[in-house]
Amino acid sequence: MADAPAVDLRSDTVTLPSAGMRAAMASAAVGDDVKGEDATVRALEQQVAQHLGKQAGLFAPSGTQSNLLGLFAHCERGDEYIVGDQAHTYQYEGGGAAVLGSIQPQPVAMSRDGTLSLSAIEAVIKPEDFHFAKTRVVCLENTHGGVPLPLDYAPQVRDLCQQHGLSLHLDGARLLNAAVAQGYPAAQLAEPFDSISLCLSKGLGAPVGSVLVGDESFIQRARRWRKVLGGGMRQAGIIAAAGIYALEHHVQRLAEDHRRTAEIAQTLAEKFGGEYVRYATNMVHLSLDTHIYQALCEQLTQRGIVVGRPRWVVHRDIDDEGVAQICQVIRAFSLQSAD
Repeated sequence: MADAPAVDLRSDTVTLPSAGMRAAMASAAVGDDVKGEDATVRALEQQVAQHLGKQAGLFAPSGTQSNLLGLFAHCERGDEYIVGDQAHTYQYEGGGAAVLGSIQPQPVAMSRDGTLSLSAIEAVIKPEDFHFAKTRVVCLENTHGGVPLPLDYAPQVRDLCQQHGLSLHLDGARLLNAAVAQGYPAAQLAEPFDSISLCLSKGLGAPVGSVLVGDESFIQRARRWRKVLGGGMRQAGIIAAAGIYALEHHVQRLAEDHRRTAEIAQTLAEKFGGEYVRYATNMVHLSLDTHIYQALCEQLTQRGIVVGRPRWVVHRDIDDEGVAQICQVIRAFSLQSAD
């Protein structure tokens, strides 16, 4: 029996470990990571930190936790972070910073490219007054909806943060998609940030895990919070090995996902009109009428193609044959055949 549907467009989190990755996991050297004795975890943390140009890294079970650890390490109870109103850390992480850390989010209108206007950020920075939460950190996201941050944007936010004594954190779950798409080293995109969370279990194809990077003292604070939140793992080298394999084998191939995404998006635009289709890196967004989209989903499902909301995500488990199947259904789609 197959592990998963042949073509699944719901998310790049559905990727399965390759045979090479499974072999690396099976042969990984392990130890007690809570005691700092797992050599494979240490190697992964160092590799990600070096890849992003930072001093140190910390392996966490999920991107939600690594973002939370970043906020906890930057803030104290009663502090505040500035974040886009559509950002993952604000919308889709259970309100963890507020629930668990008493850290107040201050949302700011977010553009489709993930940017927050500099004036809007500056307008919500709280003055030194005990009536207010203390603003500590600005949190950005790259990519957002598949769209990479403009190359000149993060340095501008960094300069603004430095003027006001704030830290700058990046939810870089798909940062490597941005680096590959824009043709720049990931370390260059990461340079303006004090901390970055990099997910291993999306386009990179590892089964689990995320790495938080920053300077040594920041990571030491985050390590304590990881323990508090129950994120300490023992012989975690088995899963860390998957992350190392992904970094060594699956980064440059992200360009294949981007090419296949463009092919699907172009087919959709030819069928329905370009005004109803947006795409960037490995994501396609559709704004079709609800009944048309539902009919399209039904016809895709009949061909064994799994979709959910009108955001399709291409990943390493969707090959050229899978793209051809998707495009064939799109070209053949009609409302009459759905009746």
